Amino acid sequence: MKLVSTKAIAWGLAAAMTVTAATGAHADDHKTETPADGVPGPEQDPYIWLEEARSDEALGWVENENKLTLAALETDPRFEQLKAEALAIYDSEDRIPFVSFRPDGLYNFWQDKENPKGLLRRTTLDSYQSDEPEWETVLDVDALAAAEGKEWVYKGSTCLPPARTKCMIALSDGGEDATIMREFDTTTKTFVEGGFAIEEKSQGGIQWIDEDTLLVGRDFGEGTLTDSEYAFTSRVWKRGTALSDAPEIFRGESSDVWAGASLLRDNEGTIHARTAFRGISFHESEYFVEKDGEWVKLDIPKKASPYGIVDGHLLYSTDVDWEADGQTFPADSLVAVDLEEWKANPNGAAKTLVWAPGERQTKRGGAITGNSLFVGLLDNVVGKVLKFNYQSNAAGGSWVSEQVDLPDNATVAIAASSDETDQIMFTVTDFLNPTTLYYSDGTAAPTVLKTSPSYFDKAGMDVEQHEATSADGTKIPYFVVKPKGMEMDGSTAILMSGYGGFQIPRLPGYLGSTGKLWLEKGGAYVLANLRGGGEFGPNWHQTAIRENKQRTWDDFIAVGQDLVDRGFTAPEHLGIQGGSQGGLLVGTAITQRPDLFNAAIVAIPLFDMLRYHLIGRGASWIGEYGDPRIEEQRKWIEEYSPYQKITEGVDYPTPFLWASTADDRTHPAHARKGAAKLKALGQPYYYFEDMTGGHSGGVDNEQRAKLQALQYVYLMQQLMDEKSGG
Repeated sequence: MKLVSTKAIAWGLAAAMTVTAATGAHADDHKTETPADGVPGPEQDPYIWLEEARSDEALGWVENENKLTLAALETDPRFEQLKAEALAIYDSEDRIPFVSFRPDGLYNFWQDKENPKGLLRRTTLDSYQSDEPEWETVLDVDALAAAEGKEWVYKGSTCLPPARTKCMIALSDGGEDATIMREFDTTTKTFVEGGFAIEEKSQGGIQWIDEDTLLVGRDFGEGTLTDSEYAFTSRVWKRGTALSDAPEIFRGESSDVWAGASLLRDNEGTIHARTAFRGISFHESEYFVEKDGEWVKLDIPKKASPYGIVDGHLLYSTDVDWEADGQTFPADSLVAVDLEEWKANPNGAAKTLVWAPGERQTKRGGAITGNSLFVGLLDNVVGKVLKFNYQSNAAGGSWVSEQVDLPDNATVAIAASSDETDQIMFTVTDFLNPTTLYYSDGTAAPTVLKTSPSYFDKAGMDVEQHEATSADGTKIPYFVVKPKGMEMDGSTAILMSGYGGFQIPRLPGYLGSTGKLWLEKGGAYVLANLRGGGEFGPNWHQTAIRENKQRTWDDFIAVGQDLVDRGFTAPEHLGIQGGSQGGLLVGTAITQRPDLFNAAIVAIPLFDMLRYHLIGRGASWIGEYGDPRIEEQRKWIEEYSPYQKITEGVDYPTPFLWASTADDRTHPAHARKGAAKLKALGQPYYYFEDMTGGHSGGVDNEQRAKLQALQYVYLMQQLMDEKSGG
């Protein structure tokens, strides 16, 4: 069984339970808003009309902006070469085809030049271990899209254990988070005629109870979405009945971020309990278990959650110190209870420590195989994996662990694992060395299975780690990837990236297209490990949220200043890049320190933080940023909201803002409004928006290559060309 977590949605990541689509705030909402709550309405914000994602007026504006940007960047003589280089990497036939384990084979989703929308395919382990595996196509998404006249994007499948041949396939039209779902039989490789089907697009998820019953959490119409426009009810749907008639088994509150029911299953597919959760904020949840027909609330911290079933125990993970049974379990630790004891008395089962982090350690992903628990760790931003088992003894038993034998000083992750056996795969990578895939059947140490090709010439390149001092004195680590022949005279063009939010770490990984399109051309790359992220555990995140979010922006600026002070670069050669929360990060940097940077890629960003709760899925992130409708919290946000901080009389670096019309998560309005305000003030900028792509910024390799080429042409013009600037 894979890790069980009812924390349904992670920022910027795929989710087990997603939710219904949004098109931004409604026009009627705009008419009734008043500035009394501090939220700008139409009178205060002349660009609210750009929040209507697909209005004729907004799309006309986008079309005009795209023409201007493409005319400036596509005509650069470097564009076609950069695009071709990126596309060659994305379409490379010898890249690793990563897989997942299923009883009927190893499954892979593959996109290339001939299959831009992709193939869901499978092979055997023996074949996969060869240099040229033989693949069997299970679902051809290109053929399906052509037959139905849709821009289908494959969004994954949920299959009935243990056989996993009955699946619900999720499909998105254009890449947005909202999907339809259809029953699919992997044995016949066809959609099931008359099978389960949800043809009205929505965000939301399903779980199989048995072959004729689904647990469904989606948009069921009026009164089933939270204020954040996420689903908060769950229904049990029987085959042959209408979904609208399915009985509701759990309901959260409209004030929740999201809520829903789930199933607690072991690796053999046995359901041990029905559980449920209420996400009372993005980072806090309440959990429940159904017992004797009633929902019993679990007595665990709001920043703790069920983790999985291992060796007859239910595990919890906690992001805060947890006092229970006369002991304190540290933040980020794993805690176990005997499963049968827990089922009999969910709040009375004795708790045992499985693992607690050391200094500068944190969990990062994990997997539960047929007999063991594997947990990925970051140890001072270096990857490790521990294997855990419960061993019975005269005293009752204890948890034992051992470190998996994998290379040191690299980023290590669990790539795939089997529920039924102890088969497991790991990836090992760093900035300059291609990703290597390791495999173990559980009886021996992992061995190399496949290695990615090299996409750029690393000869003469080097990686260094340094620390910058943030405004409050905190040391902020960052990596510098130096190109061949780099001089410490301030002349090197540097692209600096970061994230710093939602407890998500940014780690060293093979640079691939960045190496080819940027490092080989003489540019350097910097990755900053900012507070607000997850590089050093929950506290590294929690110290830079809400009223303390400015610490993230201070950290990023401190790294940029440190690069200049050390002579790595100069402001005219320093560019920054970030997407989503990272787009907000870049926006704060150029408005707080416009003198420090000369290029800024603001990708699929948050930007208008006084209205973010009304745009896309914004209301769900109040736990990270605060609520601008509350005066005290609005003051935190007003101090940094980039959209409001763009003012007359300031010479900003020329930014490149880009977004996707199909992004129903952060919504293109943020980037649109930022560009519109810059234009009104006579500030130079670039704006580009794709009609498809969703929050990931690209649905096929051609589109991804184009986006890459546009950005690197822009960076070269701004940071490398003799006449820098707008």
